[in-house]
Amino acid sequence: MRSIVSSSYRTMGVALVLVPLATYGCGGGGSAEAGAMADAAQAVYVAPGEYDEFYAFMSGGFSGNLTVMGLPSGRLLRTVPVFSQYPENGWGYSEETTAMLETSHGFIPWDDSHHPELSMTDGVPDGRWIFINGNNTPRVARIDLTTFETTEIIEVPNSAGNHGSPFITPNSDYLVATTRFSVPVPNRDMPIDEYRGNFKGMLSFIRAGEPGNMDVAFQILVPGYNYDLAHAGKGPSDGWMFFTSYNSEEEHTLLEINASRKDKDFVAAVNWRRAESCVAEGVGRAMPADYRHNVMGEDHIARSNRRTSVWVIEPTDCADMIYFLPTPKSPHGVDVDPTGEYIAAGGKLATVIPVHSFRKMLAAIEAEDYETVIDGIPVLTYESVIAGEVENAGLGPLHTEFDGRGFAYTTAFISSEIVKWEIGTWQVVDRIPVYYSVGHLMIPGGDSREPAGKYLVALNKITKDRYLPTGPELAHAAQLIDISGDKMRLLLDFPTQGEPHYAQAIAAEMLMDKQVQFFSLNENTNPNAALSEADARVERRGNEVHVFMTAIRSHFTPDNIEGVHVGDEVYFHVTNLEQDWDVPHGFASFGANAAELLVMPGQTRTLKWIPKRAGIYPFYCTDFCSALHQEMQGYLRVSAAGANTPLRWGTGGEWKTN
Repeated sequence: MRSIVSSSYRTMGVALVLVPLATYGCGGGGSAEAGAMADAAQAVYVAPGEYDEFYAFMSGGFSGNLTVMGLPSGRLLRTVPVFSQYPENGWGYSEETTAMLETSHGFIPWDDSHHPELSMTDGVPDGRWIFINGNNTPRVARIDLTTFETTEIIEVPNSAGNHGSPFITPNSDYLVATTRFSVPVPNRDMPIDEYRGNFKGMLSFIRAGEPGNMDVAFQILVPGYNYDLAHAGKGPSDGWMFFTSYNSEEEHTLLEINASRKDKDFVAAVNWRRAESCVAEGVGRAMPADYRHNVMGEDHIARSNRRTSVWVIEPTDCADMIYFLPTPKSPHGVDVDPTGEYIAAGGKLATVIPVHSFRKMLAAIEAEDYETVIDGIPVLTYESVIAGEVENAGLGPLHTEFDGRGFAYTTAFISSEIVKWEIGTWQVVDRIPVYYSVGHLMIPGGDSREPAGKYLVALNKITKDRYLPTGPELAHAAQLIDISGDKMRLLLDFPTQGEPHYAQAIAAEMLMDKQVQFFSLNENTNPNAALSEADARVERRGNEVHVFMTAIRSHFTPDNIEGVHVGDEVYFHVTNLEQDWDVPHGFASFGANAAELLVMPGQTRTLKWIPKRAGIYPFYCTDFCSALHQEMQGYLRVSAAGANTPLRWGTGGEWKTN
């Protein structure tokens, strides 16, 4: 008899457990378990040439990017560069894209991306855009889902640690962004041990509904806690946004002990429509700020614009705008059910999952049923707003999503499991182990009014022994679980890029027919474009040499260039003349210290290079484009500084000069 086993690793000192998954070779129950495995394999099988049912958008974590995977196959479809330079296509290296990574701190070519969030209409994902946050240098980005390209990034001022973003309101009016690390506002030099009362948090509301016009509409100054995640109300709670916070102790050192002393922290409930009306009435003040708004123009050239002020409101200035809901203990996630009535919080040090009632919250506000008031923010009585507590919900509950059939699913980080419970009875009805130390989870549409309750993806922090070992560093793990029946069923493990945090998914049919396949040459307004081979040329402008080059299967024009000198700034402006889907051309030059260009059909991209010594420098196409791809190359001659080598260029042996 031969057994297949899987080690079930547990954190926090809990023992290693070996769980038999299947037994075969001796008949009996083994055939039933083998049949279950075959059923699981069939459930995730996508035949050659067939498409996945869902696009899944996964946070790239410390890669700074967004990954796109197919469900149920788990196949990687695309990496979308966002906050990090990406040499595969020259993002953040080409002259047209570098401005997208500008910040008030200068050019920042990296970030820590956590939470993808799809645009919505009436509380349902609509497939227009997806947004994602930069946690380290506070930023929020918009990605156009017709091109799967980042088109807009806005920096968030008065903030540090932009973890709780970019959660969206039901009609994409606003994204929110929170301060994970409270800091002085405005930031200034002061003793750290004077934290309490002097460091502040900030809840930012960012206009998101109109591409190219993202802006920080207003910010709410709040006590100096650590503000974590958020979700918008819907239905009866539309117009409200709910934020978790911890460290109500306002500690600044050894938070694992000092920020865990109180029995409860808070969910901040913000009436953002009330905040809007206060802003319209002139309540608050314009505060000097320094932040950047970066936009990719219709000419495919990014531009960075400086912003110098932001509107800030304080709770004492705008009554009825914000309330605190006491929540056990060190809450992480906050999630609103599809009806908009229930707000579940994940107290990661709590023994229960607290579920607040929006209806009870309004009644408590009406009755002024307060425990206390903190910096102008009423703290509602816990017993007056709680709808129920889910007991036996695993150790370390973090995040909850919903299936649209009356059930909720919560991750338990310490006990490494997904727990399914019933809304209204607050009873656990099922649980399944996951491997290992699960953080976020995702159900397609699971945070919206209309979840697609077929699949659940567990996003695990530790892989351990799930895949072939690859040295000390292992890919993180995602697991696909079938939730269509009464019992959850594990279908698939698949690795992710970077650390998986949050994810979103949308039915493939909503996006497939909207995809841009190539860019029309007739609409190429890049001033450096060469729209035909007749337009190809080389120009000297002082110590700058501009090469206006075309690429088409299977040659560059020009492909021979002379008259460049050591120390010149050489700009290769490469226009892809193809007008067919999936025929990009690449461009790389020997000696260049930037990544390649990957130029889409009809597009222009620019590589800057400063040659350091004389010689002959080949350049070539990096993206396999035809049977004669290897022949798609050229040479550039670099002469010594001050040499009298004339500037000339050619293709096919015919030289041209200015």
